[in-house]
Amino acid sequence: MTVDTVKTLGREYRQRVIDVALLRALGAAGAVIIEGARASGKTMTAMNASNSYAFIDDTDIQRILEIAPRSVLEGLAPRLLDEWQVAPELWNLVRRSVDSTIEPGQFILTGSALTADDLTRHTGAGRFIRLRQRTMTCSEKLDGARGQVSIAGLFEGIRPSAYASTGIELDHVVDHILRPGFPAMTALSPEQSADRLRAYIDDVARTDIRRLADVRHKPDVIRQLIVAISRSVATELNYTTLANDVRVVAPNIDVETISSYVELLQRLFIVESQQPWAPKLRSRARLRVSPKLHLVDASLAAAALGAGPVHLRNDLETLGMLFESAVIHDLMVFVSAMGGEVRHYRDSNGKEIDAVAVLADGRWGAIEVKLGGGQILNGVKSLRSAIDQIDTKTMGDPAFRLVVTGTGPILTADDGTVSAPLSALSP
Repeated sequence: MTVDTVKTLGREYRQRVIDVALLRALGAAGAVIIEGARASGKTMTAMNASNSYAFIDDTDIQRILEIAPRSVLEGLAPRLLDEWQVAPELWNLVRRSVDSTIEPGQFILTGSALTADDLTRHTGAGRFIRLRQRTMTCSEKLDGARGQVSIAGLFEGIRPSAYASTGIELDHVVDHILRPGFPAMTALSPEQSADRLRAYIDDVARTDIRRLADVRHKPDVIRQLIVAISRSVATELNYTTLANDVRVVAPNIDVETISSYVELLQRLFIVESQQPWAPKLRSRARLRVSPKLHLVDASLAAAALGAGPVHLRNDLETLGMLFESAVIHDLMVFVSAMGGEVRHYRDSNGKEIDAVAVLADGRWGAIEVKLGGGQILNGVKSLRSAIDQIDTKTMGDPAFRLVVTGTGPILTADDGTVSAPLSALSP
């Protein structure tokens, strides 16, 4: 019987997309590592799948680690070691314990930051499976209401029936973006959540980032960098642009320093990189190789920009940018649960695909993001034009083409392209 989260943490567990992937990983490896930003729900998810636990950042556990560190590993499996990176020496103890038994599912480790030397990448091979826990998707924030369009189903050739009444109002799109995906914040009012999110950014700038490295600049510089990234979410990374934005508070900061700070934010899982996809092409076009950056949650980017409901309703450009980032976030949650990843495509001819869902078996799906339902036809044409550049004899035809909108209906176009609002998507 797993740990009772109500008795232990005072809250009933809300089902998450990662749950299935976690159970599958526990059946395949001796230990599973759940990584993700602070407050994204890792502890609750891990505890829901555990039979015993130890909070490594607890004072009493810290004392035990000094005297009898191996005793922290004792308990019913799977045993949760929460925030294990606080005591990096646990890694080798867990590794040796896993080596001593053939039974899978011995430990779950959670962590909110990658260790500096990243030694775990080299000594956990064959013993550990890593999972990324992101903040809540639109469907998870709606208490698991299952959408009508399954990403896994699209990969299997399932196409939805037209459902014209699915489209939602723009105000609901704004509400979704501003409602945080951090589980403890989902029920807050817009004003309350904005305050909490700004405090979260302040904590990252003042405390979290300094636990990883000796940052010589003041917290204002990190805060301004988060603002700069928020202003550029869902666009290709340009360190020079970020540096220019940060020079408002640090006139002499250089591109190399900005790059190192972005890396620290990635190690805290506050910033996520959407890598480019590099298929073989039919044309002589050159592939663009810059990643796109996203904040861990679109609401965090909105808070950094000071963009509330009125602002976003009157600034469709910013709303569209944040909406695309929210779509990419949800797709990453769904596709990573299938063992895949979400990339983007752009070539020198100006053809691009906002998101390319790629599975380990080589299947891929092409996704275009459009804020308004009136842009569906443009999205269909854009996907067709970009896919025409790709050598499908080598890469295979896309398993599906999908246009994700904010306010449009569910429908399947004559060429097979599916359109659906973000609120209708499910794993």
